[in-house]
Amino acid sequence: MRVASDIGGTFTDLVAFDEDTGELSLAKVPTTPDDLTRGVLETLDPARIDAARIGCFIHGTTLIINALTERRGARTGLLTTQGFRDVLEIGRANRPDIYNFSFRKPEPFVPRDLRLEVTERMDHKGEVITPLDEDSVRRGVRALLDRGARAIAICFLHAYRNPAHERRAAEIARAEAPRTPVSVSSDITREWR
Repeated sequence: MRVASDIGGTFTDLVAFDEDTGELSLAKVPTTPDDLTRGVLETLDPARIDAARIGCFIHGTTLIINALTERRGARTGLLTTQGFRDVLEIGRANRPDIYNFSFRKPEPFVPRDLRLEVTERMDHKGEVITPLDEDSVRRGVRALLDRGARAIAICFLHAYRNPAHERRAAEIARAEAPRTPVSVSSDITREWR
């Protein structure tokens, strides 16, 4: 049995295909914001699915895209490599319409006061240029929390090649702020750009 589920802002949808019988089942239930998994589980009965028979489960959601486009969600602070605080705002400096003098870049998702630098540096091969200053991580985490951050993102230069500094910074952040979600760029994707 192959099952696909999509958690939306209003409804959670499920489609199931029974490979043995060729039967297609559909279900739609209200999304359960307090526990998103509950909504997925509630689609199983109306779709007449025996969870033990599921061989493939595919999951998708628009919740993250909605949160980003609507700029909702936790106020997030960013720890980044010293000297690279403004990279998010600068971006690639390209303009989609170069002759439009009214063009304004969208505001970055993390405001400047919540982007802090940490002393560390890897080169493009993942070799350590500047060792991680763990005290700068601790100071940064405390400063972000003092400024109202409810989540912390860590994104260091060239961590896609060597995530050691990011991983250690995440350990420190989790120790300093155990109830605060911490996201690490190299855990999300290990690709350049």
